[in-house]
Amino acid sequence: MDVKAEILGHYNAKVFKNRKDHILKIEEGEEAEISANTRAIPGIMTNRGCCYAGCKGVVIGPIRDAVTITHGPIGCGFYSWGTRRNKARPGEDGKNFIQYCFSTDMQEPDIVFGGDKKLRQAIKEAMEIFHPKTIFICSTCPVGLIGDDIHAVAAEAEKEYGISCTSFSCEGYKGVSQSAGHHIANNGLMKRVIGTGGDAPSAKFSLNLLGEYNIGGDGWEVERILKRIGYEIVSIFTGDGSVADISRAHTANLNLVQCHRSINYVAEMMKTAYGINWLKVNFIGIDPICGSLRDIARYFGDEKLAQRTEEVIAEEKAAIAGDMAFFKTRLDGKTAALFVGGSRSHHYQSLLRDLGVSTVLAGYEFAHRDDYEGRDVIPEIKEDADSKNIEELHVEKDEKRYRAFLNAERYEELKRTIGLEDYKGMIHDMPDGSYVVDDLNHFETEAFTRLLNPDIFFSGVKDKYVLQKGGTLSRQLHSYDYSGPYAGFKGAVIFGRDLVMGLYAPAWGMVTPPWKLTRAAAGGTTDA
Repeated sequence: MDVKAEILGHYNAKVFKNRKDHILKIEEGEEAEISANTRAIPGIMTNRGCCYAGCKGVVIGPIRDAVTITHGPIGCGFYSWGTRRNKARPGEDGKNFIQYCFSTDMQEPDIVFGGDKKLRQAIKEAMEIFHPKTIFICSTCPVGLIGDDIHAVAAEAEKEYGISCTSFSCEGYKGVSQSAGHHIANNGLMKRVIGTGGDAPSAKFSLNLLGEYNIGGDGWEVERILKRIGYEIVSIFTGDGSVADISRAHTANLNLVQCHRSINYVAEMMKTAYGINWLKVNFIGIDPICGSLRDIARYFGDEKLAQRTEEVIAEEKAAIAGDMAFFKTRLDGKTAALFVGGSRSHHYQSLLRDLGVSTVLAGYEFAHRDDYEGRDVIPEIKEDADSKNIEELHVEKDEKRYRAFLNAERYEELKRTIGLEDYKGMIHDMPDGSYVVDDLNHFETEAFTRLLNPDIFFSGVKDKYVLQKGGTLSRQLHSYDYSGPYAGFKGAVIFGRDLVMGLYAPAWGMVTPPWKLTRAAAGGTTDA
């Protein structure tokens, strides 16, 4: 069966023309080009998030020592707070604000007459109750429509209270999807936070971990492994991160990029301004973890560090070998579909392979072509669909703080051997015969599930429940459904345990997907 043709056959001419280039079947030896980062067709039930969700919900929200105020209706603030599981511990100053949902709770009169006064009052209350050193303001759709000047209010707050107050014009409709919000957030951090801390040099083996949001404690598990080897973690962007740590990020000697789409802007800007090279890493799945740890050690070129890396890898793998082998006996031969944001649809395929699970479908909610095809295609990409609305921040070399850790010869060698500052994209690792879909919509979610019949569908909160009501186990990879961590060696065991518990739960014998009922009514079999 031609699954792509079957799905596209349900569309009218206009939708067909748009969606045909967003759906690919991976064929051996064939060039794969996908359409991505385009605006959704009005009326399509897209599963994407909005610009505000990318700025506040992903990047800014997890910073523990900043009060982040949503200027807009309460639903926006609550959704971006209540559906994420960013974990954080109080720092030395005792500050940890991420358990709070701060919102101006705009009502109809505020929409009509303006919400500036309400925002000023929210800042005043935050200062009186919590005494933060930093306040972030994130705007939602109504604010952009009525023209509240959040930047002027932020500037007033800085003068009145003697704090840092940064505003982000991240209205939900601005840009194509969440990726526009990432860009806005990263621009703000680059202009207002990074490089503002002390210039005291960090340790030789010092790292920033970019694109790690500590969902379910992922960042803590990765940090544990890196510290066992002997690295100093200067800052984490932004899970359990702090303004104080991020302000010192310019002193690290290497940036590790986990989620390519949400944070590549920072990696590139820090390379230009401070000379900090970046390395794409993956701490999901045993082989990628080991490969990433070895690449980091090769970057620093220290024999003792490389030896310690191998010792830690051997100990960590031995500790989980029995559990992983058992879970594989229960999961071997199963199939999975993934539709998640960031790099997760790519990264989790390796961990699934460790457990004997093959991928039949994968896609991103928000991605550009380089997320799928690799950074080599960047020169081919036409004008970014977000470029009309999102500031393109141009940074220059900081003569005072620029420090190149590698000489030119070593830099070129590592570009060839470990792919320094490169990313091959998700399609590179997809199995032949599988499907790649950008911006999967509600209809396609149901259609692919019916036609490919995956045993597990990894998704987000918006599409999880319709899948499970249809009889397919769905695990959220945006929040881990109150479990985790899934990163690192210990996380792999927790992931395997959760899949076995989910798939073998007796509840699935009580669920009949709608398409089986339709078949039965027509006199056909109800078998999948």
